[in-house]
Amino acid sequence: MDEYIERLKDGSLKLYALERELPPEEAVRVRRAFIEGETGTPLPAIGSFTIGIDRVVKRNIENMIGAVQVPVGVAGPLMVHGEYASGPYYIPLATTEGALVASVNRGCSLITRAGGADVRIMRDGMTRAPVFATRDIIHAKETADWVETHTAEIREAAESTTKHGEFLKATTYIAGTSVFVRLEFDTKDAMGMNMVTIASQKVGELIERETGARLVSLSGNMCTDKKPAAINLVQGRGKTVVAGVRLSETLIADLLKTDAETLLEVNYRKNLVGSARAASFGFNAQAANVVAGIFIACGQDAAHVVEGSTAITTVDRVEGGVYVSVSIPSLPVGTVGGGTGVETQHECLAMLGVAGGGDPPGANAKAFGEIVAAAVLAGELSLLGALAAQHLARAHQNLGRG
Repeated sequence: MDEYIERLKDGSLKLYALERELPPEEAVRVRRAFIEGETGTPLPAIGSFTIGIDRVVKRNIENMIGAVQVPVGVAGPLMVHGEYASGPYYIPLATTEGALVASVNRGCSLITRAGGADVRIMRDGMTRAPVFATRDIIHAKETADWVETHTAEIREAAESTTKHGEFLKATTYIAGTSVFVRLEFDTKDAMGMNMVTIASQKVGELIERETGARLVSLSGNMCTDKKPAAINLVQGRGKTVVAGVRLSETLIADLLKTDAETLLEVNYRKNLVGSARAASFGFNAQAANVVAGIFIACGQDAAHVVEGSTAITTVDRVEGGVYVSVSIPSLPVGTVGGGTGVETQHECLAMLGVAGGGDPPGANAKAFGEIVAAAVLAGELSLLGALAAQHLARAHQNLGRG
C-alpha cells in the first residue's frame, strides 16, 4: 500500500487510475488510506460496508473510498389499487429525519383501513431537449418545420441506438435564433436518461445535417432535468401519476384526531393558497420527503427529487367525508439501470416486487411509480392530519426532533 500512496502523493499516480493497477476492493482501500492521511481524518465507518464494489466502481461511482450508510425504515402495509401495482406493500424509506417514517406509517394505516389508494399513471415519457443555433428567425422556423414534418426519420435515428427505448414525439420551441427540440421516449423499465441522451445525440446530428442548424448542446434545459420547471409541471416528465383515497369522518377522527372540515381548510390555506402566495411549483405538504426516502432506498437518482416534489395535493368534500388525492406530474423512476443494481437498493426494490425488468417491459417501473405515488399520499394525509390536530411539534419532540 505504501508504494501506491507515495505515487499518489508525488502525482505519478492519479486517484482515478488506481483500479487500473489494483483489484477494486484494494483500490478503494488504498484511496481511502490516502485521503485519511491527506485530511488527518480516520474513516473506519465509511470503509465498512456490505455492497459489492466490482460492479459499483465500473457503473455507479468514481474515486470510491467507501459508503455512507443511511438508515432504512419501513412504513406499511400500504394497500395499493393500481393498474400495475396491486396489494399491500411495505415501503422502504432511507432517511435521517426522525418522525418521517412514523408519519408515513400513520398515513399507510389510514389508507389501508379506508380500503386502499386508487392509483393511475396518466402518461409516461422521458425527455431530452437539445438546443440548436440558427442564422436568423426565418432559419429557426424552417428548422422547427423540418422537425415537425420528419417524424419518421427522427424515429428511425433515435431507435437505432436502443433495443428497448421507443420514440414517442418531438416538440419544438423557438427563442430568437435558438431552437429547442424536446424529444420524448418510452424507456420501459429504465428511468432512461442515459438511453434518451444517446438517442438524442443521434437525432441532433440528423437535424443538424438536414437543416443546417448548429447543435449547440445536447441538453438545452427544456427537458427539464433535475430543476424545477413549469414545463414538467404542465406537460409531465417520466411518470405522471395520480393517487386518491376516500376517507370517512369516522376514520379521520379515529386516526387523525381531527375532522373533515378542518382537514379541508388546512389543505386549502396551506397547500393551495400558501403555495400560490409563495409562487411555489409544489402545492403539497411534504411530497419531497417521501420521494427522497424511497429514491435513496431504491437506487433512484436522488437529484430527481426536485421533480418529484412538484406534487399537487387536493381535498374534496364528499358525502360522509373527504376525497384526498395527490397528483405528481414528473416522477422519473426505473427498476433497471443506475443504482437499482446495487445490492442494498436492489433488495428494497425486491421487497416491493418490482426489481429488474417487468413482463411486459415497463410494467415494473410503472408499478413502482404507482407505489411511490400512494406512499406520497400517505405522507400527505399524515402531515395534514398532524397540522389540523396541532400535533406536529409534539410528534417531532417525542421522536427526538425537538
